[in-house]
Amino acid sequence: MADLDKVKEAKEFHLDKPVESKPFFLKGANSLDWGMQNRFSRIFNPESGRTVMLAIDHGYFMGPTTGLERIDVNIVPLVKYCDALMLTRGVLRSTIPSAFGRGVVLRVSGGPSILKELSNEQIAVDIEDAIRLNVAAMAVQIFIGGEYETQSIHNMTRLVDIGNRYGIPTFAVTAVGKDMKRDAQYFRLACRMCAELGAQFIKTYYVPEGFETVAASCPVPLVMAGGKKLPELDALRMAYNAVDQGASGVDMGRNIFQSDAPVAMIQAIREVVHNQMKPEQALELYKTLRDEQK
Repeated sequence: MADLDKVKEAKEFHLDKPVESKPFFLKGANSLDWGMQNRFSRIFNPESGRTVMLAIDHGYFMGPTTGLERIDVNIVPLVKYCDALMLTRGVLRSTIPSAFGRGVVLRVSGGPSILKELSNEQIAVDIEDAIRLNVAAMAVQIFIGGEYETQSIHNMTRLVDIGNRYGIPTFAVTAVGKDMKRDAQYFRLACRMCAELGAQFIKTYYVPEGFETVAASCPVPLVMAGGKKLPELDALRMAYNAVDQGASGVDMGRNIFQSDAPVAMIQAIREVVHNQMKPEQALELYKTLRDEQK
């Protein structure tokens, strides 16, 4: 206990300075509780307001796809360059060093493999395990227009309720079935539904026509899904355009870990997302880093 003798009288009340109450830096998150905002600050860079998430959760339904055969060899060297990791609890526990101090976005939905109907997912992780792993957010797949659309929406709303109870954001991932049209009208519908039903941020695909309307009509942050492997310049252009048109960052997997030089590629993506480096300049950076790393 502090010694009460000779306690100095408080004087520095700074009466000439009004109390500041700054809004939270992230779109749609100003009314969230302190714990949820703090977790968001582990995913999104407070200075740029954006994130470079590294998605390595593909194995939960695809198995060891190209680039993810050995996560300890191919992925661990990349983690220091990302703002957040999106992955499963099995990989987190078995392979990722516990000294990783940035955001963990935990995949918590699952069930079918690529051999079955993918939309038939359930919540596959208990909230206590998510808390035990100190995750920054929980990710759930949403299949608007899919066979099990309602089930996937109910997965998300249950997760939102549980996450609100413990201060953990829910990340809604808009999945697109093989027979669905990938256009702005579809993604406006999918993203708005997720936001209206409580998801605190959303992952969605980029479309060349009208992506800015998808971002503008969604009241919470959008993170662009990287999708299939593209040539490096095309991937850099897609990231640049998405951020320029309102995305709060990217969640890339194959366009990074399937690159010829993944460490160089993730650094180039960082420059595009956080510093709005032009794609052509970022490609030159990628080439320079790639050659240095040989």
